[in-house]
Amino acid sequence: MMNLRAMFKCWLLPACVGALAAACIWGTGGGQAQPREQATGGAADPAALAPLPQAAPPAEDGKLRIIVFGGHPDDCELDAGGTAARWAALGHKVKFVSCTNGDIGHWRMAGGPLALRRRTEVQRCAQILGIETEVLDIHDGELMVTMENRRTICRLIREWRADVVISHRPNDYHPDHRYTGQLVMDAAYMVTVPYFCPDTPYLTRNPVFLFSEDGFQRPNPFTADVVVPIDEVIERKLACVDALESQFYEGGCNGGPELVPDPSDSAAVAARRQQVREQFAARFAAVADRHRQKLAEFCGADAARKVRYAEAFEICEYGRRPSDQELRTLFPFFERSK
Repeated sequence: MMNLRAMFKCWLLPACVGALAAACIWGTGGGQAQPREQATGGAADPAALAPLPQAAPPAEDGKLRIIVFGGHPDDCELDAGGTAARWAALGHKVKFVSCTNGDIGHWRMAGGPLALRRRTEVQRCAQILGIETEVLDIHDGELMVTMENRRTICRLIREWRADVVISHRPNDYHPDHRYTGQLVMDAAYMVTVPYFCPDTPYLTRNPVFLFSEDGFQRPNPFTADVVVPIDEVIERKLACVDALESQFYEGGCNGGPELVPDPSDSAAVAARRQQVREQFAARFAAVADRHRQKLAEFCGADAARKVRYAEAFEICEYGRRPSDQELRTLFPFFERSK
């Protein structure tokens, strides 16, 4: 005769298996989604359904809307400041977003005072370039790929009603750069999904997503799909370098007191500012030299040879894939090459 323990096992095991299977199918277990009819109050009950999300209305002024994401309060300005100034000069709308507040990006100061200083610096840059700017209140070095941050990026793109979105590539050297790129890529499709962040009107047309240039080779190097001459606005971009004093004049987190001359020594101060200016002018000139052939595709060989300064961008395949004709509409700075 079967003892009580064996009888208990014979009865309990099938019951547990059956309950587990029901939980998996019907969502009664921990964290499982309920059947759609149950979750919405029944398919036959329209009053219980969630309200339909709203689509973002199209811009009515005929102007492009561009949003640029950077890891810190200086990245957007360095990567896209010249192109932003050219867009803004034509009346298009540009916004820079710093995904962290930069509060550890200095050798002598940190925390709230530095975050406020760096916000003031990029606000000055926005005035120089004729654009808008925003700094997210996330600690420098602590940006993570989370659902909360994905929603934040998605909402910002939707609120701006972006035609073009620019960010770092996700294989950059700095974790805040990499995760900025990853978060923007993760939002690239979701900005068009009505029930993702339904509190913010969704986009009916996916923007063109672009990466700003970097020099990293693995797992794949940067490819320049668009190269924009910025000679006519180079003084504005260099003025932004001057305005980002904590990062370039003082050297940011990798600087030191040896970089900062005595404020009473006007000659030394002027020499230091000239040194920084020349370093960054050479950096922006190197972009044009690297991508002279691509420049020629957009503005012709003769014009390309004369370009001294440029910015370069790569198309991200996760967004809308623009034709050559559309690229010239989004970057309306080129006469068609002969």
